[in-house]
Amino acid sequence: MEKIYHIGVEATLEVIGGKWKPIILCHLGNGAIRTGELRRKIPTITQKMLTQQLRELEQDCIVHRKIYNQVPPKVEYSLTEEGKSLREILVAMSVWGEERIEKQQEEGKSVTLLHTHGGYLNY
Repeated sequence: MEKIYHIGVEATLEVIGGKWKPIILCHLGNGAIRTGELRRKIPTITQKMLTQQLRELEQDCIVHRKIYNQVPPKVEYSLTEEGKSLREILVAMSVWGEERIEKQQEEGKSVTLLHTHGGYLNY
């Protein structure tokens, strides 16, 4: 059965849509990372959701999962070349969000940004 998209953004959102995937991808922009470390960087995500999102990104060829043959088991996730091609999209999303937060702060709203966009700027 042929898949039909009405506009291109649908195809993008199918792969990176949702609350967690863009955040995961930004952290992977810093380089390969183990699941536990990724979990610590995103403290509000559950282990189940993190695992699910990583599996979906792996199925879509955005993330590579490397398993080391050792005890205890070690697994690292990194971006594929296709995953790296999302750089400009994610940087633009980060910049837009940072500017929005700054505007809200100027309006006197209580908003805090803990980190600026980083990961995708490192390569």
